[in-house]
Amino acid sequence: MRTTNAPSLGKQIAWHAVLMLTCLVVLYPTLWVIKMALTPSQSFTMSANPWPTTVSLENFWVLISGDNPNTEIFDGNWQFLRQFWNSAFIAFLTTIIGMAFSCTAAYGMSRFRFPGKEAGMSFFLLTQMFPGVVMAIPLYILMDTLGLLNSAFGLALAYSSTAVPFCTWNLKGYFDTIPQDLEDAARIDGASQWVIFTQIVLPLSKPALAVTALFSFMTAWNEFILAATFLSDAKAYTLPVVLQSYIGDFETQWGLFAAGAIVASTPVMILFFILQKNLVEGLTAGSVKG
Repeated sequence: MRTTNAPSLGKQIAWHAVLMLTCLVVLYPTLWVIKMALTPSQSFTMSANPWPTTVSLENFWVLISGDNPNTEIFDGNWQFLRQFWNSAFIAFLTTIIGMAFSCTAAYGMSRFRFPGKEAGMSFFLLTQMFPGVVMAIPLYILMDTLGLLNSAFGLALAYSSTAVPFCTWNLKGYFDTIPQDLEDAARIDGASQWVIFTQIVLPLSKPALAVTALFSFMTAWNEFILAATFLSDAKAYTLPVVLQSYIGDFETQWGLFAAGAIVASTPVMILFFILQKNLVEGLTAGSVKG
């Protein structure tokens, strides 16, 4: 007779209690943000209770409609929707530019040998050592010269200057793990280099493409320093700049800040749910028989 070493009932209850306590600790800050967003008051409550005593969507309505005379960035014309669109457009454009250039660059770095290859990869790595604030002044001068200040396209180009090196490094490492035998077999069958890249390498690289695109999107979506430097028109603001405007020298509108933080985090959470399959899936497993 086979016996099982199942944990006792008391041990199962103890483990579940520990897990529930851990989840509560992790979710506590999030519950606090939700509480402030659903509380119509703009004050910062000192109560440790994360559940709101009064539930209201007033902060979300004021945030989206712009009906708030106490803040200069509101004009009552649903301007927040335009600012939300600015962030979405800039983040998607940065992701598209970064992925378009980095896919071909990373594949070339991974498969071809040419003079300056190692130096080029080292230079890409060097660009990641400096924070964005270091490049703010030279980028501002370039944007001003080109007339791209207060421009979503100009800000996306600025973000792409850091997105392309990061994406290239990330994808190059994944391309190195794809067996060369797959490409050799396709080449014997008459496939061109472009067909091999677009129909074999890229489909097999979906997990890496998903992770890289997500990080590129998140970086552009959450960036504040360059956006606050290049944008001076409220109509051109991105969401991080809008959220910062709720924090004043003498007063902070915590309700609007919390509501804006929830709205700003929603697209990223949606992308995580959409891409979660590719984030954990290894498509090259079993593609080549040993």
